Amino acid sequence: MDFHYGLIVAGLTVGFIVGLTGIGGGSLMTPILLWFGIPPTKAVAVDLLYAAVTKTGGAFVHNKKKNIDWAITGWLVLGSIPASLLTLWILHSMKTDTTAMNATIKYSLGWALLFTSVAIIFKNKILAFSQKHAGDKFHKESKTQNALTILIGVMLGAVVTLTSIGAGALGTVTLFFLYPLLPTPKLVGTEIAHAIPLTLVAGLGHASMGNMDFGLLGQLLIGSLPGIYFGSLLSGKVPDLLLRNAIAIMLFFVGYKLVF
Repeated sequence: MDFHYGLIVAGLTVGFIVGLTGIGGGSLMTPILLWFGIPPTKAVAVDLLYAAVTKTGGAFVHNKKKNIDWAITGWLVLGSIPASLLTLWILHSMKTDTTAMNATIKYSLGWALLFTSVAIIFKNKILAFSQKHAGDKFHKESKTQNALTILIGVMLGAVVTLTSIGAGALGTVTLFFLYPLLPTPKLVGTEIAHAIPLTLVAGLGHASMGNMDFGLLGQLLIGSLPGIYFGSLLSGKVPDLLLRNAIAIMLFFVGYKLVF
């Protein structure tokens, strides 16, 4: 792909917002790539490897702060990687009809954006509800929690592989229900750690189907890596609620347009 300054600016903008608010880059980056005229299959593939690279730095920091529960990460991976491989196999079987594949991904992407926007807006209410019921018998049965964590992994594996969206906002919100007493930084760190192998496997799977554009990926990273750094420096100094709600509303309208 030819050098495009707009893509570097897009990477810088998304990276800055991710560093500032913690909202996953996939929910922002993939719609931006579609706006640039990138086919859905290629946009998802590029965004998956983009996420794997950018989240690695985040996981390193969270691990250093002991903000990752590796046991929960393991249960998530147990469900997400097989689900990702199965989704890739299904997509591969559709390779003779690129139009159908693009249509399927675009439609799924729209619904993922709609659910993500709702998850962002109601995240605090969901957390409060979960903590209120933290003493229920359900939360004390580790076997039930482990099984449901695997099921969450299955759901995330399929959704993320198909749309590149969900590893951040949707993953964290669903974990709130199962682990309401786990500190929020640890929930976020755990989901970031889980997202790395998932996005890497899914991204490499898409690349094996010829959907990857490494030139495009490189241009996005040139902008996003410094963007994440500067956004992180300003984190907490800008009204978080205002930014999150604005982004959620934008994602809702983009998702609505893709679906309807």
